[in-house]
Amino acid sequence: MKKTLMAVVGATIALTACNNSSDKNVKTIEQVDYTAVDIPNFVADSAYRYVAEQLAFGPRVPGTKEHKQCAQYLTSKMQQWADTVYVQDFNTVLWDGKTVKGTNIIASFDPANPNRVLLAAHWDSRAYADHDPNPDNHHKAIPGANDGASGVGVLMEMARNMQAKRPGVGVDIIFFDAEDQGIPEFETRYQDNTWCLGAQHWAKTPHVMFYRAKYGILLDMVGNANPRYTKEEVSRTFAPGLMNKVWDVANQLGYSSSFVNENTPAILDDHLYVNQIAQIPMVDIVQNQPGVSFFEHWHTMNDNMDVIDKQALKQVAHVVFTVVYSEKN
Repeated sequence: MKKTLMAVVGATIALTACNNSSDKNVKTIEQVDYTAVDIPNFVADSAYRYVAEQLAFGPRVPGTKEHKQCAQYLTSKMQQWADTVYVQDFNTVLWDGKTVKGTNIIASFDPANPNRVLLAAHWDSRAYADHDPNPDNHHKAIPGANDGASGVGVLMEMARNMQAKRPGVGVDIIFFDAEDQGIPEFETRYQDNTWCLGAQHWAKTPHVMFYRAKYGILLDMVGNANPRYTKEEVSRTFAPGLMNKVWDVANQLGYSSSFVNENTPAILDDHLYVNQIAQIPMVDIVQNQPGVSFFEHWHTMNDNMDVIDKQALKQVAHVVFTVVYSEKN
């Protein structure tokens, strides 16, 4: 995925944040023992297998047979566990003018419950290994194990668990498509809106008319063996209460070395458009490794199963499960 550190999110965020600065839909809960929250038993081996099964199709680039086959796989899996699954097909124009079909997959639990939480990840993999140290690989599609499949694998295992043990709120899990198909770095121009195309489409035309959720959590690159998540600017601006809660939960659960209390610059990711367009406060749990772009093998051919750590998958699920299952109707 293209994780552009935006120099200035700027006036657009500032203007939108004026309408969201109170974070009205999300309140930090004080004096809660999050270690006592009853959550399902997340199986790391299962999540790891779901990551591997995505990669087994090959690169999941929109417009390819591998992409179509993986969409069918994800839809079928989520239909086993969720109450309702929506397949949102859409046409979108890529940075080079090519039109492709994208597919957002939305799995809903307790769809009649008006009190809802949104969890998301992107499932496509980048068409260009434009950060690979070998220039010969720059036009090759990456495997996308950590950058894409890791978050999806975590949410799949969470969905499998939620089928039997429901939280006190309705949950929608969205697999956004065409997040990582933005303009490559070997081009001489740049444009923000060539990224996160599935999230842009869903935010403008959600799967349910007038859809609302209390908040959202985006998972991105959550399979790294040394997870490190910081408080990035878009999340802090639009959903400060939620961000504080997520990091407080992580601290109580013993993960303060991974969920670092450090403010970092804005990141262009799916949550920006969920916040700006859908106006649902959403935070991004995304790898931020010092000295490199996100993690060592970001946008390279080495973003494969070798980089995926089972305990990292379990750790982030433990935090997200605790946040969600601490909610009450």
